[in-house]
Amino acid sequence: MGRQIMMCLMSYGVQTLCYQVVLLELLLIACSLQVPVSASNAVEFLPGFSERLPFSLETGAMLLSPLSFKVEPYNGSLPTFVLNHYSWTKISSIVFVDSPVGTGFSYAKTSSATMTGDLKQVQDLVQFFKKWLIDHPEFISNPVYIAGDSYSGITLPVLVQQISNGIEEGVLPPINLQGYILGNPLTCPSDDNYIIPFAHGMALISDELYNSLERSCNGEYYKNIDPSNTKCLKEFQAFEKCISGVRTVNILDPDCALASPKPKQDKISDRRSLNQNSEVLLLRSESPLPWFGCQEYPHLLSRYWVNDPHVRRALHIREGSIGKWERCNFSLPYEYSIRSTVEYHANLSAKGYRSLVYSGDHDMEVPFLATQAWIRSLNYSIVDDWRSWVVQGQVAG
Repeated sequence: MGRQIMMCLMSYGVQTLCYQVVLLELLLIACSLQVPVSASNAVEFLPGFSERLPFSLETGAMLLSPLSFKVEPYNGSLPTFVLNHYSWTKISSIVFVDSPVGTGFSYAKTSSATMTGDLKQVQDLVQFFKKWLIDHPEFISNPVYIAGDSYSGITLPVLVQQISNGIEEGVLPPINLQGYILGNPLTCPSDDNYIIPFAHGMALISDELYNSLERSCNGEYYKNIDPSNTKCLKEFQAFEKCISGVRTVNILDPDCALASPKPKQDKISDRRSLNQNSEVLLLRSESPLPWFGCQEYPHLLSRYWVNDPHVRRALHIREGSIGKWERCNFSLPYEYSIRSTVEYHANLSAKGYRSLVYSGDHDMEVPFLATQAWIRSLNYSIVDDWRSWVVQGQVAG
């Protein structure tokens, strides 16, 4: 058992609580904070994959699964899988967690347990990982990295610090924490202010509009718009109109929300949730176009697959524990109490923990400009200069 453990907290969306597994390109979440792990939770076969699984899979509180949905037009039958040859499970044991409680197949047994938020989620995750290691003592010596994406940039650094504090206090079981990984992480309130400079740099808006926005809004956009500043509001609405057909999580992808005959209208307050729920719009679409080519299409396949009764039985989902599976839960009572995690990054770095923070260069939700800005605010020395990243002789980034 010498492989490292990667604990992945799947948290997608800045304003909404959406959960999906993208590190392995598989939306297969079947972990519950309420269900104990045992040998009876081992899975050897999965509906949609014709062979015995060529890897260890255990559901309940742990999931190791290098499978991807086969993306093809949905014909009413159970979606099928193909092996993902680039799976991280080749080098790591990976634990995916549905968090906070109420997302995926995780559930609460009492009404008070449904009340969650940033800090409550962190507390639950610390307890989850302790109990998981107690049930799996063979993994205690393995190096541990904790990973997340998007809104996990708020909760994950706090979680890592809580685990680190427990290690220093001698809390058992011992956790061999080595570091953490974050992709396009929301980190502090100023992240929003880099959306418009990003859009300008990507030529989505004109120089004239950008300069006018800077003058009128004083560099404060989105949540910081003053309703009394009519000039700023007018220019911002012009900005919204310019990007209304752009898929903000990847500006090069088609915006599949437009597949709906009556797409949801953009508003300043709900822009962040539009693309997050676009697979619902795909369900209602009457468009004859092949929308299975959209990035959201696997989300539809996951909905069909994971709500199949045979699949739920194969995944050992306890009957009556939770109703229909939804990728994004918009109804959770959630308390947003952590505004910035920059100081957590500084503290963890000072303690010697390793971190990998990466950004996609076409993400306008949490632009790479925002990530660069807070990293630079830490005033660390650059020891390796900016360079090309080459794959098979081609520049990939």
